[in-house]
Amino acid sequence: MTDDTSHDDDGTSEAGATDDAVATTDGGVDETTIDPWGSSTIADYRKLFEEFGIEEFESILGDVPDPHYLMRRGVIFGHRDYEPVADALANDEPAAALSGFMPTGDPHIGHKLVFDEIIWHQQQGADAYALIADLEAHSARGMTWDEIDDHTESYLLSLLALGFDAEEGTLYRQSQNRELQDLAFELGSNARFAEFGSIYGFDGETSVSHMQSVVTQMADMLYPQLVDGPKPTVIPVGPDQDPHVRLARDLAVRMRYFKVTEAYASFEADAAQRKLIARAYDALSEEIDSDEMVRCAAAADWLADYDAATEFADAKDAAVDKLSEAGKEPLRPRVRFFHRHGPEDAFEAMIDAIEGEKRVYEGHIDSFELDIDDAEALAREVEVDNGGYGFIQPSSIYHRFMTGLTGGKMSSSIPASHISLLDDPEDGYDKVKSATTGGRETAEKQRELGGEADDCPVYELYAYLLANDDDGLVEEVYEECVGGERLCGDCKEQAATLMKEFLKNHQEKREEARELLDDLDIVLDSDRKGPGSSH
Repeated sequence: MTDDTSHDDDGTSEAGATDDAVATTDGGVDETTIDPWGSSTIADYRKLFEEFGIEEFESILGDVPDPHYLMRRGVIFGHRDYEPVADALANDEPAAALSGFMPTGDPHIGHKLVFDEIIWHQQQGADAYALIADLEAHSARGMTWDEIDDHTESYLLSLLALGFDAEEGTLYRQSQNRELQDLAFELGSNARFAEFGSIYGFDGETSVSHMQSVVTQMADMLYPQLVDGPKPTVIPVGPDQDPHVRLARDLAVRMRYFKVTEAYASFEADAAQRKLIARAYDALSEEIDSDEMVRCAAAADWLADYDAATEFADAKDAAVDKLSEAGKEPLRPRVRFFHRHGPEDAFEAMIDAIEGEKRVYEGHIDSFELDIDDAEALAREVEVDNGGYGFIQPSSIYHRFMTGLTGGKMSSSIPASHISLLDDPEDGYDKVKSATTGGRETAEKQRELGGEADDCPVYELYAYLLANDDDGLVEEVYEECVGGERLCGDCKEQAATLMKEFLKNHQEKREEARELLDDLDIVLDSDRKGPGSSH
């Protein structure tokens, strides 16, 4: 989940993303492959919704209090399970935001997106965490510790200059955080080499240190809950980092002492089967008196005649079989607590903590009076009280990649394609003035047909950075461009001037932040030894 989307000549990024990394299967169907150390563009963001389960951010925008302009403008386009975070922010409840930065080069305008997302969450009341992924930089990128130290200071200065409150937030380096490393060790007991191969393509040539750095990133994403207890936590990243997020969510579940599910009878059913059984129960319970019970056999008969949707066909047959085998057993809604692992004392404590009607079995407990949300909260409380972590699965939000100023990818090896936060303001001005645009071949055609703002790197600069919180300016630039009123020369002049002003102001604030950085408890000159290594 580190953010570094600059690119090398060979098409790889310094922790970037896949792009149209599209592999063709034997059946001739394109499938998107996401690689956290591959190239950082996504050919079609819709594939992320369809193939990887990322949800559209627009659908929950109305639930976010005072949304950041990156959210309002669709730059933040997707999320995984962000609702608990938005709900916590709206109700002034505990929440956290964390992201990491791999110090492989100078911070640039792409990093600013993530800096801003962390800072915005902090301003909304979340606990904010920003980390330097130096272990990953060393193991996956072959950076020497001297190189890493040089870049670490620069990342932190820009973060502080942009408004990160170091007194309220947390900054750390992976290599210097022993609690983090201990958590990574524990998470590693629930991670398998086979899934590393499946997720990341690791093989016999992958270094053990590279694999360790992945588990450390999992620990990073869960670290805010280690410090202050379980709470909704969001990881702002580019879509290239989604494999890390998915694995962290899986490991969070594997570390839990208890699994809590809804159930209707003594037998086990998967989610699809439970949906069908619930429909049978609801239908039959309306037909009986309050002192009667729905029986599994009756539910089997009802479900056998039920016209289930195609996607539930297999689930229907299995549910009917299970209900039939249960016969006259009462069918009753309940919440089930499975004791997945952890000390036996935790299971005994769970039994004592469940109030009201319950039934205790070997390895699980059924409660007939708790709803699923209260049961989840109780399981987490008992787990933490008995030495467990009680992790809540981390959430994530995803921002679009910026187009290079020369068109195509931003590349660290092509200075004209990107703007470093350390660029001389005059150089930043010149880069924008020389940028590719979405304009027509001539001014006459521009006035006649309008420009193509949606494919214009300069318009992106306004939307992602230069307009800041001024939505009116973004709308004005867009409408004037596509309406043919705005010509590229004047548009680039305005953008270049704003970029120059931004860089000048940012670098002045970086100098002011040096004194603050000196007072922070973070080591900038590492005494670690070891050459850069290949992955």
